[in-house]
Amino acid sequence: MDEKFLKPYDPASTEKRIYELWEKSGYFNPDVKPEWKKNPEKNPNHAKPFTIIMPPTNANGSLHAGHGLVMTIQDIMVRYHRMRGYKTLWLPGLDHAGFETQVVYEKKLEKEKRSRFGMKSEDLYKEILAFTLENADKIKSQVRSLGASCDWSREKFTLNDDIIAIVYETFKKLSEDNLLYRGKRIVSWCPKHRTSFSDLEIKDVEVAEKFYYFKYGPFIIATSRPETKFGDKYVVMHPHDKRYSQYKNGQKIDLEWINGPITATVIKDEQIDMNFGTGVMTITPWHDAADFDIAERHGLDKEQIIDESGKLLPIAGEFSGMHISKARHLIVEKLKQKGLLEKIDENYKHVVRTCYKCGTTIEPQIKSQWFIRMRPLALRALKEIGSDKIEYIPEHFKKITQHWLENITDWNISRQIVWGISIPAKICDKCDKGYVDLDNIVSRCESCGGDVRKDTDTFDTWFSSSQWPFATLGFPDKPDFSEFYPTSVMETAGDIIFFWVARMIMMGLYRTGQIPFSTVYLHGMVLDAKGQKMSKSKGNVINPLLMTAKFGTDAFRMGLVVGNTPGTSLALSEDKVRGYKNFANKLWNITRFILSNTENEIIEPHFDEYTEDDSALRKERHALLEDVTKDMDNFRFYLAAEKLYHYVWHTLADKILEESKPIFEKGEEKEIKSRKQFLLHTLEKTLLVLHPFMPFITEEIWSKISRKGEGGDLLMTRQWPL
Repeated sequence: MDEKFLKPYDPASTEKRIYELWEKSGYFNPDVKPEWKKNPEKNPNHAKPFTIIMPPTNANGSLHAGHGLVMTIQDIMVRYHRMRGYKTLWLPGLDHAGFETQVVYEKKLEKEKRSRFGMKSEDLYKEILAFTLENADKIKSQVRSLGASCDWSREKFTLNDDIIAIVYETFKKLSEDNLLYRGKRIVSWCPKHRTSFSDLEIKDVEVAEKFYYFKYGPFIIATSRPETKFGDKYVVMHPHDKRYSQYKNGQKIDLEWINGPITATVIKDEQIDMNFGTGVMTITPWHDAADFDIAERHGLDKEQIIDESGKLLPIAGEFSGMHISKARHLIVEKLKQKGLLEKIDENYKHVVRTCYKCGTTIEPQIKSQWFIRMRPLALRALKEIGSDKIEYIPEHFKKITQHWLENITDWNISRQIVWGISIPAKICDKCDKGYVDLDNIVSRCESCGGDVRKDTDTFDTWFSSSQWPFATLGFPDKPDFSEFYPTSVMETAGDIIFFWVARMIMMGLYRTGQIPFSTVYLHGMVLDAKGQKMSKSKGNVINPLLMTAKFGTDAFRMGLVVGNTPGTSLALSEDKVRGYKNFANKLWNITRFILSNTENEIIEPHFDEYTEDDSALRKERHALLEDVTKDMDNFRFYLAAEKLYHYVWHTLADKILEESKPIFEKGEEKEIKSRKQFLLHTLEKTLLVLHPFMPFITEEIWSKISRKGEGGDLLMTRQWPL
């Protein structure tokens, strides 16, 4: 027996060495195959590809427990299919992560008492690029430490030239197909970060605040935002509201308002809710989406009241230049002094839209942005999903996706940030018309003859990410695209099903004519031991690197998988991971027992002289392998891992090995021979089926018991034992 087994298993001295061995072997690359994979008779799956495109990790920090779960589940799938003989590609990647990364860098600037608003765009871009590349190296090292058996030779970054070229071609094609437009529309604007968002990046928060009732001529209007009311010159009511039947559409009414007398116009519109407030309202089209729609329908003026940083403009008179948060109570006080305050509801509960990153209240603004007409793309996706072309795990995410696609809105893909893929377009300074200009040839506006300038906006990072599956494989003419697309599984978090998964389906169909993946596997969140969401403010964030250093990567991976039903959140504790460290030690000790009792025994591949008891144990083992294989094929990794755990610990260790001791001490030669062969075969098969879950310790044990053959010396390259 190898002397190494006389000592406890030490992950710290093993894992880095083993990963380097795997990577050096070249077998992460699907083009490199052991002999058995090349033989159709031994490998019926030899011509079948299995592809996972790794969700590109944000290159702006360190991996967290959620990343650990992603890497573990995907690596389990990849290692299993590699052992089943598929031509298996797991393509790794990193995301420049646009706004997300810029926010991280802005916090760094704040600590240095600097601001991006005082920097040249090119200087800020260079700084963020250096920051991103430094983080990228760190993240790739962390991904390796988790055992990810991805093909690093095919690694992609969302800012690679070939990726950007495909993103640009998609932008151009959308324009040519009349699915892209530049429009002066109301957008969700964050005054802190000074950029627009799509609706998906808005966080709705219920708040309780004051609700004000003001006298507006003969009417009483209600609002929670008096700071927007300076430009209100339209009073709107439902045409069937009998309370206001004496007022006619277009009627002019002179009245006293915040900064003096104004003339208001009556507008009748069926969008008004007669049961809300007093049933009559003034509108601020520049700063409210519903008001904007009313103004569009009736051809009304729109006037900006609040600037892009959340301060009042000159229309606010004495309040000009004041931030709206400070101005509100002063405006109310002025209206009160003028006798225009009717009453205040002190506890008005309603939903406020906020920036998902900083919590700042969203301030809608009218801005010219690039939008994609999503309805045609959504209809095509709905047809494919409705035809069961894509399997959702868990299944209820299918209906969630369909509902969102059925109610989809146009997608604002413009971002007013420096870091990202610049939009290849020119904008007319005179008439604001936009031109898609990949080749930089537009010099004058075709409509008005005005000067044009380069668009300074960047793409929403989800726009480039939505093209990730086909862009990474070299669409349209690279060999990898024809061989590995459509991909097999998209495994990611359930909370980005709209941000990313649904958009990948739409863009994949649009550009390639095919769905980008056949299976969507959605995992839940990793929570702390008390079932609470992890956050830095709570101090309950689990660092996967600390966990793996303390308990070993295999234990951490098992802790993430066992009990982790797809789509549901997982509570993870140190005690749970510690338990699987004990399991790794148990596997090590099982190996030591078997090897110490089978020295000089050569495993016989086709041994058929088993005792009756051992024949029964073989049937039990075979039934387990069949059961586990069925679970693996049906993405029930949490069940497969748990079954293997119980078999190894409670059946093999507690029962079979204990029963083997008297056999080895007093048994007959035939009985001893049978038990030795059974244990050697069981150890080998156990290592094979545990390998996708616990790759490091199984590979280390295999290296000590390995029998050379056409599968090579590495356990990773061997065939699944069924």
